[in-house]
Amino acid sequence: MRDFLPEDVRRRQYVIGVIADVYQKYAFEPLETPSVENLETLQGKYGEEGDRLIFKILKRGEGAETGQADLALRYDLTVPLARVIAQYQNELPKFFKRYQIQPVWRADRPARGRFREFYQCDVDSIGSTSPIVEVDQISAVSDVLVELGFSDFVLRLNHRGVLYGLLNAAGVASAQHSDALIALDKLDKIGVEGVAREFGTRGIPESIAERCLRQFTVPDAEPPVETIRRLQEMLGTDDRAVANLRDIATLAATTSAGGRLRLDLNLARGLSYYTGAIMEIVVADLSGSLGGGGRYDNLVGMFLGRDVPACGFSLGLERIIVVMTERNMFPGTVVRGSVDAMVTLWNEGARADTLALARELRTAGLRVDVYPEADKLGKQFKYASTRNVPFVVVVGDDERANGTVSVKDLRSGDQQTIARGEAAQHLATRRQSSGIKRSPVTGPIPAARCGPSTSARRCAWPAG
Repeated sequence: MRDFLPEDVRRRQYVIGVIADVYQKYAFEPLETPSVENLETLQGKYGEEGDRLIFKILKRGEGAETGQADLALRYDLTVPLARVIAQYQNELPKFFKRYQIQPVWRADRPARGRFREFYQCDVDSIGSTSPIVEVDQISAVSDVLVELGFSDFVLRLNHRGVLYGLLNAAGVASAQHSDALIALDKLDKIGVEGVAREFGTRGIPESIAERCLRQFTVPDAEPPVETIRRLQEMLGTDDRAVANLRDIATLAATTSAGGRLRLDLNLARGLSYYTGAIMEIVVADLSGSLGGGGRYDNLVGMFLGRDVPACGFSLGLERIIVVMTERNMFPGTVVRGSVDAMVTLWNEGARADTLALARELRTAGLRVDVYPEADKLGKQFKYASTRNVPFVVVVGDDERANGTVSVKDLRSGDQQTIARGEAAQHLATRRQSSGIKRSPVTGPIPAARCGPSTSARRCAWPAG
């Protein structure tokens, strides 16, 4: 759990803005849920390893002396969504598409790109079993990564039904399927030998483990159509899971995700609520994924009493930021800051006029700072330079008497004197001609505060 300094916050807001903008283009609606859920809501939904990572909250007040827990911090955004669907079923449309960008908490061991408190950026579709749902989601996350500047990511795709079919074909007993999937899900972290050892510790015979690992191996860069053909040979041409994978791969070929899709038979994803297709995004220089998801048609039924089709995908904000920072992928204005100009303070008697000028510039849409103390201009210029402010506006006694201002470009050293009424347009033009671009957002604004004058992008995601 970390503090975020201004540069960190700008990076986060930039990525969140891009993600929310793309999600809205795909017609996903915003949703927020509380940070705390009833413990019983979360337990039993994430598998044996997931349940151990839930942050439990001890009873408070009356009952505190028992040392028992009744609440927990949100582990993910999917189980709370399932609760919401059950609770508000009569208020939501037949096909409900939502996005949610909020923090979650896991009592995990921190590692590169992993934290105990981190944001998830989810899209979920409720109410349809159509493969269009999966394609819609992998297309959306593909567009997000392209918009952020990624070009080397791969969309891994598999199906829980295929996993179970291959386990059966390898001779793994049904009672050991969960153990085998937990081990297989670690293949990219601990390698083939590590998974083989874990099979052994979970009581799966060595001969079966070897056969299992052979079946789950896909040659690098094998086209999805070839993987489908091999699956049909192993599991039969009428296998429903294989047919579902074929439909997703075929439909995805017409979208932005098509050229990046790879069928990866050892992709397992450890969460126990997945029932169908499972998906993951990886890049070459990061151990683990940038995000993942899948179909979970039975989860809502745990709260509602009847099954409701559902599928979701979650992008990991922290991991995306780690990779983008290491690769220097952020626009310069996100790293440097977003102040357009700073107004100097000539003397204490000019304070009111300095603030009035700053207001004039801000009203024109510029981001303006004011130096708070009367000081030597050299010191004020130096301060602006350390904050990467491109322009400094000076109003001395002469300028005030003549109705002008002096604008100094700290990058080129150029200085011009112009009419005060033209200052805002002059700065806006200079900013545009010099290629200074703003980051998409300055920060989240709660929907309740968004008015007619608030830009659509700044209202693009929930507060918090």
